[in-house]
Amino acid sequence: MTRALPSVDTWIFDLDNTLYPASCDLFALIDERMNLYLRQMFNVDHGEAHRIQKQYFRDHGTTLSGLMTLHGTDPRHFLDFVHDIDLDRVSENLALRDALMALPGRRLVFTNGDVPYAERVLRALGLEACFETVYDIHAMDYQPKPHPSAYDGLCRALGIRPTSALFAEDMARNLKPAKDIGMTTLWINNGSEQAGGEACPSFIDHETHDITAWLTALGELDPA
Repeated sequence: MTRALPSVDTWIFDLDNTLYPASCDLFALIDERMNLYLRQMFNVDHGEAHRIQKQYFRDHGTTLSGLMTLHGTDPRHFLDFVHDIDLDRVSENLALRDALMALPGRRLVFTNGDVPYAERVLRALGLEACFETVYDIHAMDYQPKPHPSAYDGLCRALGIRPTSALFAEDMARNLKPAKDIGMTTLWINNGSEQAGGEACPSFIDHETHDITAWLTALGELDPA
């Protein structure tokens, strides 16, 4: 174990804009699919669909959560539709793969997306062998990050001791519930922050703009 984080034995990672650069901008493609879904669902124009999408995101954590709560939307149908995107923007990252594989202990993905989409992205990145499992929106019973039940459920389902876990995430607001239950937190401050979230030292332990560089540097430290 490294001197920098001697107590961490479980490494938990968000997926989008965390394990790949925000510059890939997959959310632009997903946003367009969401917009199309909402236009078809509500028979509205592009601008009104955008307004609905962002309002639901702000008020409910994800657009899907808002649709389910207010309209009873089938989550699997929605997720299959919005994740039907091309992943050509995502490149294999062998340096990140090596840095992840060098981490001591368990490695997990914790995402508001779903397993099929996460597996596609991980394959594109060359990271499909790096993680024990993906804990997704279905496993959360559709209560997405930052809802505290998502974090509690993750820990119960996978036998995680929060005080020995690190959670890495690009959205600062999603780190607060992790810190509240004792996790070490890493903010990937790469310009992808959405919905007005801001960093706060009270719940962010570490910060980087480049997760590959951060994990590589961590692995280069001498063992304790």
